[in-house]
Amino acid sequence: MTAAVGAGRLAGYAALGLPLAMAALPVYVHVPKLYGDELGVPLATVGALLLVVRLLDAIQDPLLGFWSDRTAARGGARTVFVVAALPLVAGGLWMLFHPPQASTATLAAWLGAGLVATYLGFSMASISYFAIGAELSTDYHERTRVTAARGAAGVIGVLLAAALPQWLAADGDLAAGLRRFSLVHVPVLVVGAGALLLATSRSADAAHAPGAMAPRWRDLAAPLGNRRFRWLLAVFVGSGVASAIPATLILFFVQDVLGRGDLAPAFLGIYFLFGAAGMPLWVATSKRIGKKRAWALGMGMSVVAFVGAAVLGDGDAIAFGVICALSGIAYGAELALPPSILADVVDADRATGAASRPDGAYFGFWQLSEKLNLALAAGIALPLLGAVGYVPGTPQGPGGSLSLMYAALPCALKLAGIALLSVAPIESRSAPAAVAH
Repeated sequence: MTAAVGAGRLAGYAALGLPLAMAALPVYVHVPKLYGDELGVPLATVGALLLVVRLLDAIQDPLLGFWSDRTAARGGARTVFVVAALPLVAGGLWMLFHPPQASTATLAAWLGAGLVATYLGFSMASISYFAIGAELSTDYHERTRVTAARGAAGVIGVLLAAALPQWLAADGDLAAGLRRFSLVHVPVLVVGAGALLLATSRSADAAHAPGAMAPRWRDLAAPLGNRRFRWLLAVFVGSGVASAIPATLILFFVQDVLGRGDLAPAFLGIYFLFGAAGMPLWVATSKRIGKKRAWALGMGMSVVAFVGAAVLGDGDAIAFGVICALSGIAYGAELALPPSILADVVDADRATGAASRPDGAYFGFWQLSEKLNLALAAGIALPLLGAVGYVPGTPQGPGGSLSLMYAALPCALKLAGIALLSVAPIESRSAPAAVAH
């Protein structure tokens, strides 16, 4: 067992999770509505752009992870990638929320360029950031504490991202609030990166393991040769798509089904606040029954909590707030447990000598899968809604196409994820004997 990560170092490491999460939420929640509703770009076009750019961006993630591994093994610091990513994240976010007054075609091109810059910067920072976190400790339970701390910082960032655009809006103009948000985000991003640099010295960087060999090109795909990793990815993608569909559609649902678009920031705040509050519960639960069973329990809880959203209608704000709270607690399991299981899988692979410290490569594929989740959610949900005749701003009753897409489909996907997880051989061998699989 390795020593516990000190509180100061843990806080410094986790700090970057806040601005990264701040950047992520507006992209997959506000961008579809901003461009598809207020700017008049067809929903099918917005969905197709989100899907195509995400898929193209995902291809680069294993390469970025491989590059990070080679830099680390040759004595460099993974934090170099974080610093290099800052202008891309900040600039891409500025582009997305400062669209020009132009034709639909020009707006679509502008959206594509902004997405490319934001995604590239986010990937460069996140892949190395997650790899550093996995290498802070090799203890089975301690690394869950690391991922939970990072997740908690991320939830705070999400809460800020949910509240600030509305708070910064002038006379209810959310587009103006988003423009101001993209500027406020810059100093927060710089401070988070600075805290990471202070907390992770060169000697602590995972890259500096004595005698570490630089990965070879054939090691680029080494993670896919790990059977446990393939199972983990399959479960994570299924569960992730189920979570990403509501995230993509929530503004439409709140506006056109509940008739309370003004409460959208509050609903998002409730969801993520309870997600943060629930993480200590899932850390404790994983210690008792193992990470795999705790994750399955969280997925089941999300289904029980969220399925009722399909029958809500105009004015059911209180009921939806309760659903947001309960499903938020369940979401805490998604934040804390899968990345911790991934770190266990990386450790097990490294122990076999199957690859030369492929930490970055693993997290590159992990980033790829996260983007695939969001891309599939947008690429499936938005065009399907357009195909069945849904027009943003048109009120819908309970059980309509928007409600079914928002709540019923994600619950069905979560149930499929639970079934897949039940047979997936992903539990760490270092888990408590009573729960090992």
